[in-house]
This record gives sequence, structure tokens and C-alpha cells, in this order.
Amino acid sequence: MTERADKRRFVSRPGNPEKWIRATEPQPTGIAADNAFTARLTIDITPELRGRIKVAAFRRGITVADMLRELLAREFPPIAGDQP
Repeated sequence: MTERADKRRFVSRPGNPEKWIRATEPQPTGIAADNAFTARLTIDITPELRGRIKVAAFRRGITVADMLRELLAREFPPIAGDQP
């Protein structure tokens, strides 16, 4: 039999998590420069809810991430004096 080629391995992440979490590209929604970096948030939802969210985003012509960012920004507006 012929030998199989080695499977590709995952790329290792940098030692400092801030280097791979931060995104330097500008946000398309016009987010201010001080909010140019993002942080990942993971939540557990049912497959049914995930499907409804994806359909709603598709109908609006935006990504799920953009839709949820806008929703969270409306629900949790900045409070004067708060620091990130």
C-alpha cells in the first residue's frame, strides 16, 4: 500500500493571547478607533435558536456577528465614567 502524507497540523498560537485575540482591521460598522480591537465571546444556545439567528441575519443582509454586536450595543449602552 502507499503511504499517506502527514496530516496538516494546527498552527500554534502566540504565547500572549492578546496577540491572537486582537484584530487590527477597521470595523465596517463605523466603530470608533478606541473600539477597534475585539474580544471573542462564546455562548451556548440551542440549534433551533442558532438557526433563527442565522436566518434573521441573512434576511437583513448582514453577518450574524454584526447583527449581534449591534444588538448588544443597544442593550448595553456605554455609561458615563465606565472604563473598558
